Amino acid sequence: MISPRAQRTAASRLCLALSLLLACWLALPSQASSSSTPPKASTGSPASMSYETGLAEFRSGNYMAAYKDLSAAAKGGDANAQQLLGHMYYMGTGVAQDFAQALAWHRKAAAQGLAESQYVIGTMYYSGKSVALDYREALQWFRKAGEHGHSDAQYMLGAMYFTGKGIPQDYKSSVAWFQRAAEQGHAEAQRLLGLLHMHGVGGVPQDNVIAYMLWNLSAATGNAEAQNLRDEAAHDMSEAQIAEGQALSSKWQVNTPLPTRSASGS
Repeated sequence: MISPRAQRTAASRLCLALSLLLACWLALPSQASSSSTPPKASTGSPASMSYETGLAEFRSGNYMAAYKDLSAAAKGGDANAQQLLGHMYYMGTGVAQDFAQALAWHRKAAAQGLAESQYVIGTMYYSGKSVALDYREALQWFRKAGEHGHSDAQYMLGAMYFTGKGIPQDYKSSVAWFQRAAEQGHAEAQRLLGLLHMHGVGGVPQDNVIAYMLWNLSAATGNAEAQNLRDEAAHDMSEAQIAEGQALSSKWQVNTPLPTRSASGS
């Protein structure tokens, strides 16, 4: 068993690593929509028909025409058009980059329940982009998006609660949000959840097999850091432990509960 002092040391190191990681996670403007794809076409109203046309133009790279049709649809109240128009302003795609306009359109889409727009607003408050930096406000927007199943928002909530970034530190909430993101296949959440299990911090049981399984899942999606952690951990594991970790990761399916204890882990 890892000692309480070692747990505290590991937690402190993870807090520092997460703080640095969060700075990188939101450093680039493209991050706000890195996990998103243009919303699916909707049907029915004239606004939604304009959105469908604009979406097709956007996907073909005809951004000037897309902007015209998406603007009409967004002004007509189509939430998907409002979100995509917000992305265009955020990224400067087909229009001059304008974070204030991006925020305005994402607010309209968020008010209609679109999780990606709720997440983007959270990133803007977290980084102070076009608004005063406000971690508590960011937390509320991330929570809205996270409750709607947005895995990046769930990851951000986990990281904020773990580091106590502008809010009271809460390991229990942190682990719960990391777990939700990881169960959707979020590679970075899987990597960090693996670290918590390896060191037995954050209220999770110490279990090197579960850590190995999580790093194996994360590595399978291309996370190089997770691959390195998995390979390093394997040096101190028995063949039976490695075999169990491999079996657990092979058996697991996205959007199903992740195991928290293994039969042979330590």
